[in-house]
Amino acid sequence: MKISNQSLFKKTINKLTAPWNSIPLIDRWLIGQIIPPMLFAISAFTVISLSVGVMFDLVRKIVEFGLPLYQAVKALVYSLPSFLVLSFPMAVLLSTLLSYGKLSANSELLALKSLGITTSRIIAPALAVSLFMTGLTFYFNDNLVPASNKLAESVLRSGIGSSFNEGNSRSNIIFSRKGSRIQSSTNKPTKSNTLLTHIFHAKVFENNTMKEVTVVDFSREDMKQILTARSAKFDKDNSSWIFRNGKIVSIDSVGQTTNVQFERYSYPFVEGPLDLAKVPKDAKDMTLKQALEAERIYKKVGDLKEIRRIQVRIQEKFTLPFACLVFGLIGSTLGSKSSLRSSKSQGFGLSVILILIYYVMSFVFSSFGVKGLLPPIIAAWFPVFISLSGGFYFLKKSNS
Repeated sequence: MKISNQSLFKKTINKLTAPWNSIPLIDRWLIGQIIPPMLFAISAFTVISLSVGVMFDLVRKIVEFGLPLYQAVKALVYSLPSFLVLSFPMAVLLSTLLSYGKLSANSELLALKSLGITTSRIIAPALAVSLFMTGLTFYFNDNLVPASNKLAESVLRSGIGSSFNEGNSRSNIIFSRKGSRIQSSTNKPTKSNTLLTHIFHAKVFENNTMKEVTVVDFSREDMKQILTARSAKFDKDNSSWIFRNGKIVSIDSVGQTTNVQFERYSYPFVEGPLDLAKVPKDAKDMTLKQALEAERIYKKVGDLKEIRRIQVRIQEKFTLPFACLVFGLIGSTLGSKSSLRSSKSQGFGLSVILILIYYVMSFVFSSFGVKGLLPPIIAAWFPVFISLSGGFYFLKKSNS
């Protein structure tokens, strides 16, 4: 029985290790050199970014607002995925620089090249690891980060209560609608369907309720209406808004006005203002699907600046993970140069410089995209293409 159990155990281990053993030995060796410094780099960058981005703020909330320590720890844990996606690309750069720099310093890469192995073949495992990290970063950024950010915000609100409610509401909701107007003479809609017909403004949106609402109605050519109310809720069953405690001011074509006070008024209008109010403030709190839906809503509203902003952020959903591949190429190429003798401190310093250059460049071009100076796709991807070009340039020089 013992022999059969041992045999079964060995067969199970062989099946589990078969995919790994099928990888060429040189690749397994190089991947083994990359993984330890990568784990170190992920830990280092995550701790640093968490300390600067969250921990100090949580300490302030514990002291000033009385946030319970248990709630603060939960918020810290829920904030972790959003900082991991920032750490992954930086960790790829540092780990490839350190691992290949160490191999170069020990003349191990020189030995491989003396056997006729090119630099492109030597850095192939690093690119494979970078590609894996690209997929992992995209998964984290699109699936875990939006949900974990909401949980962290919810924990903070429940821990602090009414003294901390920034994430509970939105302000200055402005929704405009275009279409055709009703002609006064024929009582039929105009041929043009691009005329401004409504402007919907709410001072605050909170708990599915619009507060301090103003609606300007231009849907009739011979009359304008201004509706103001303390609050409004959308009635999905009747596709209308229920306004409470307000008044309607009507102005006809000759300038005569009428005022009507009401306690409750049903106004047929689209759900657009509610959709707009529910769009998260920050694109990092959206999944890719939600960002695409936000783009549709902004296009419906006609807010060009928000359209450009969300289009840039949608592209950044891809360029942020792709930075892993960019940094993997640059880090392995620079690290494999025989002239580079990289210690941990030197590798960390070089990583910080390269990361700073890349993200400053990304920020500048992202701003150009939001401002409309560049198309959103070019604004988001141009830093990637520039960095990839630099990586391939160093690789070509290393191969020659």
